[in-house]
Amino acid sequence: MLNRRTFIASGSALAGLGLARPALAQRKAIRIGYVSPQTGPLSAFSAADDFMVRQFLAAAPGLGLDAEVIVKDSQSNPNRAAEVARELISRDEVNLILVASTPETTNPVCSVAESEEIPVISTVAPWQPWFIGQQGNPADPGSRQEFDYVYHFFWGLEDNVRVFMNMWDAVQTNKSVGALWPNDSDGNAWSSAVGMPPALAAAGYRLTDPGRYQNLTDDFSAQISAFKQAQAEILVGIPIPPDFTTFWTQARQQGYRPKLVSVAKALLFPESVAALGELGDNLTAEVWWSPQHPFRSSLTGQSAGELAGDFEAAAKRQWTQPAGFVHALFEVAADAIRRTDNPTDGDALAEAIAATDLQTVVGRVAWGQENVPEFARRNVAKTPLVGGQWRRMQDGSFDLVIVENALAPQIPLGDSLRTLA
Repeated sequence: MLNRRTFIASGSALAGLGLARPALAQRKAIRIGYVSPQTGPLSAFSAADDFMVRQFLAAAPGLGLDAEVIVKDSQSNPNRAAEVARELISRDEVNLILVASTPETTNPVCSVAESEEIPVISTVAPWQPWFIGQQGNPADPGSRQEFDYVYHFFWGLEDNVRVFMNMWDAVQTNKSVGALWPNDSDGNAWSSAVGMPPALAAAGYRLTDPGRYQNLTDDFSAQISAFKQAQAEILVGIPIPPDFTTFWTQARQQGYRPKLVSVAKALLFPESVAALGELGDNLTAEVWWSPQHPFRSSLTGQSAGELAGDFEAAAKRQWTQPAGFVHALFEVAADAIRRTDNPTDGDALAEAIAATDLQTVVGRVAWGQENVPEFARRNVAKTPLVGGQWRRMQDGSFDLVIVENALAPQIPLGDSLRTLA
């Protein structure tokens, strides 16, 4: 795959998306960079990227925007993410950067852009590893600083922990939890004092944490043995997709059979679950976006269900959670650009982004809200989170059913939670 791809808004871009050609109008010209992990072990996060970029560009002329989008692949590598961010700024001279999908991509891009005073809108990473991970000394709260140019929207670890524990509380277990946490930004955040251990202890759960492991590990026997010894009836973790496939296959071979499995990141994608076959049935995960979410796009007017359906028809594959958030990235960008007299003025554009209060296909995006701790409130906006369970259908495919919605009751339940067979 080419490292750099450029998309330009034009009338011809409208045909494939069923949108009418708009009347000519005075347009605001802007060059946008977009970075995501399109190859490598995190590539599942970017399956909807091309569709969403083209959809934005198809809508842009009708919104009075003359937009060019330059797409860069982080290759699932933090060093590469920083490198392409520098390329976008120095060589491509972008006015705005959008970035998505895990702290390994968002953090280096935002750090580079902040230092170069280029506005960034970021998503698809819990806010703690995004915000705290960019501080000079994350262990020292006194060193935390606000950012002037980078703005992030997503949920936080506290939301994911609460959703998982709400599901566990609905089932009779021995409250013994085994943790599968990798040695990366997500794993280190989840296992820290701002992550899951304090919440588990406060709720009376016993945690077995065998320590951090390296991504792309091929033998999880030590972790499985520790979980079996602790009689961990609940498994939690945030591995990358290939690592969970390896772990769960080995766990079943070695006789580890918990009652509940709640795994972030790896169980987001239907392909990852389908690769497990019958071993994927009734595994649970956080759900940030689905066709059942009761929100509409400010770009196209589509409901979440209509957006998911259009993506499935165009891509010939099942909808995926990041699709809604990539679409919302461009919703927020378009809204901020339209509210800026000169979107090539970085300071003015950053101010417009900070002032965002927009209903999007993933819910409301508005910075400065009280549901975020004060030290991060200026740069972090939270979106709703619920819990889901993968159900294997008769044809072997999987459907993600919403089974827990205490934090976002406006998102309807699809069924009640089931334990593993």
